[in-house]
Amino acid sequence: MKNSLFVLGCCLALAWAGCSTVDSRLKKHESAFNSWPADVQQKVRSGQIDLGFTPEMVQVALGDPSRVFTRTTQNGNAEVWVYPEKGPKFSFGVGVGSMRGSTGVGGGVTVGDTWRDEEALRVVFEGGRVSAIERRR
Repeated sequence: MKNSLFVLGCCLALAWAGCSTVDSRLKKHESAFNSWPADVQQKVRSGQIDLGFTPEMVQVALGDPSRVFTRTTQNGNAEVWVYPEKGPKFSFGVGVGSMRGSTGVGGGVTVGDTWRDEEALRVVFEGGRVSAIERRR
């Protein structure tokens, strides 16, 4: 039992360690961030985006998208970045089995996120700038 709790704790610690924050992304893009207008810096620092933002501004504000795809319209091609709802998703499972007088119990934990049903935000880029922001209600 102690070993199971230890393994679970290690898995959770690794999952949380892999998450980037606005502050960690700001450090990686510090010189670019310092060149942006004050209103853009304020929004990025708050994890917000706006029309006209560049891909780098969006990446610093929101992190990497979960999916990227291309949309073709009459105006040409657009790149769409998809972001899931924020926060970890947890799944728990327990199983019990028996065979010839022996009983076994097992369990598992999944840490991750789902996609498509969990899409919360789509950012559309045309000409290297945000041209549309779609939010799920």
